[in-house]
Amino acid sequence: MLLPPISDLALKEWAVAVKALSRGEQIMILRKGGIHKEDKDFRMVHPEFLLYPTYEHQKVELLKPAHHISLKETFGDNDIPGLLSLDYWCQVTDKFELQDESVLDTLSEFHIWTDNYAQARLHWRPKSPLTVALLRVYELQQPQALPILDEYNGCKSWVELGQDVPLGFMTPALSDSEYETKADEIRKALRATPTAV
Repeated sequence: MLLPPISDLALKEWAVAVKALSRGEQIMILRKGGIHKEDKDFRMVHPEFLLYPTYEHQKVELLKPAHHISLKETFGDNDIPGLLSLDYWCQVTDKFELQDESVLDTLSEFHIWTDNYAQARLHWRPKSPLTVALLRVYELQQPQALPILDEYNGCKSWVELGQDVPLGFMTPALSDSEYETKADEIRKALRATPTAV
């Protein structure tokens, strides 16, 4: 499959989740929306994007114990004030929308968050579904460091970077067969047809 040479869009996600995605420990994200009006209802606006690691809202009590060490590691990664390091690009392979807590509970083994936190995400703004997206993650051979602009800040999901970021040669976090095995387990757990990406 031919991968693109550049990207100018990033999705904000906790740095500890980015780490888990990059290691192939999980392949999903759980999203609702941001607190700003324009980001109130999360939408998968593009099926391909860079991962923008964030640090502000990460809390050890919201993660399963096995990932507490990874959380500590992320704070050491964020060591150059005013610079954003973009290390990973991904493609959405599947997208599901959930509103049932019992269905969400079937996904517990596939993500790093505590069940209580996953359920809190589901029940926040209960009229809106929780988006579960499966991501095929690739590591950039040469991480890209960008100055953090004012327009990147705030509790919003998507960031238009305002410039093309060269992707270069990228290495998948998981092989094709490893990814499909994990994705099939989640698809079977959900027993659902993904919505269009």
